[in-house]
Amino acid sequence: DRSQDEVQEVIYFGSATYEEGSKLECTYIEIEQAAQTFAVIISRPAWLWGAEMGANEHGVCIGNEGVWTREPISDREALLGMDLVRLGLERGSRAEEAMKIIVSLLEKYEQGGNCVEEPHNFSYHNSFMIVDRQEAWLLETAGKYWAAQKITEGVKNISNQLSITTDITLEHPELRSHALKQGWWDGHDEFIFSQVYSSKKMPSSKQTMKQRYLAGKQLLENHEGSSLPVLESMIDILRDKDSGICMCSGSYCTTGSMVSLLPRDKNRPCIHFFTATPDPSSRSIFKPFAFGQNTVPVPMVKSPSFGSEDPVKQHPRFQSKPDRRHDLYKAHEKVALGRPPDGNLRDTMRHLEKQGLDAIMAMMNSNEDHTSEELMDMFFDCVEAEMNLYK
Repeated sequence: DRSQDEVQEVIYFGSATYEEGSKLECTYIEIEQAAQTFAVIISRPAWLWGAEMGANEHGVCIGNEGVWTREPISDREALLGMDLVRLGLERGSRAEEAMKIIVSLLEKYEQGGNCVEEPHNFSYHNSFMIVDRQEAWLLETAGKYWAAQKITEGVKNISNQLSITTDITLEHPELRSHALKQGWWDGHDEFIFSQVYSSKKMPSSKQTMKQRYLAGKQLLENHEGSSLPVLESMIDILRDKDSGICMCSGSYCTTGSMVSLLPRDKNRPCIHFFTATPDPSSRSIFKPFAFGQNTVPVPMVKSPSFGSEDPVKQHPRFQSKPDRRHDLYKAHEKVALGRPPDGNLRDTMRHLEKQGLDAIMAMMNSNEDHTSEELMDMFFDCVEAEMNLYK
């Protein structure tokens, strides 16, 4: 959920190598560039450098959520949580490696800066879900401090609140001593991270966040024993409006959604499904993408760059907010503004989406060799079909 009129773009960046001493401009600050970066596919607000969610060529996927903690939010510009998502994807070949890269960057540069394009300041700390084919990590932060939990079974979700309690796998070396010094923990009672570090002055939507977290957990547990295939189950959950997971209220809405299918068998490709448009419950279609051996860094669903290689160059001190809408967003918006939700349109779009899902599963379950270039082309085919449907 992001600002109602914020444009989410889906964009691919190829792998690259850099000379020693190279610098990298993130959303607000410059940091040292890595010697090698991996190919990534990301879904990001069009105005910034980082990403809300995405995947890399090694099957690592990361998504983040804003959280509010007792640690003060820095006034100075530093790394955004969204920058850390992209940096973890570009530099981590496994989930644990990506998690450790994020915390090392967090400790070195900290987090801070306006998290929205609007002139008013809105900043927060971050939690991250970091997964690969074999394991998952939950990483929750409070300023430069952090706790990480390795997920080995069951289901897990995050939703705008600290949720790690006592099951901490790794942590900042001063996590407990800092809490002790601040008077948040007495050093004798059991250390419950979420209880010790959660802010006592949460936003007015605190109860909504809690309800969404609990509802998401319940939906995941319900689907865990469902006869529905896991892919369709996850898409259904991301479309659930009663829980608030698919949000459309006030000035915020679901601006983009993503589901990744990560087979444990490394001979089978990871498939990542993106909407690139708001509100998956009514008009957005999940479109499949897979990394190819010779994939070139072409725009996927990209917003205008306004005379710079990256739209973030125009931010943050702009005078008038530019039009960042890409063609798919414009077509989606035109239909949304021109008519109320239409059952026939929705059914037709879901049928188109189902064709794509079925084709992907047939490819993955067949004995035939299908190149990942074929799978990558399906993303463009789905975008084109969706555009034609809007017209």
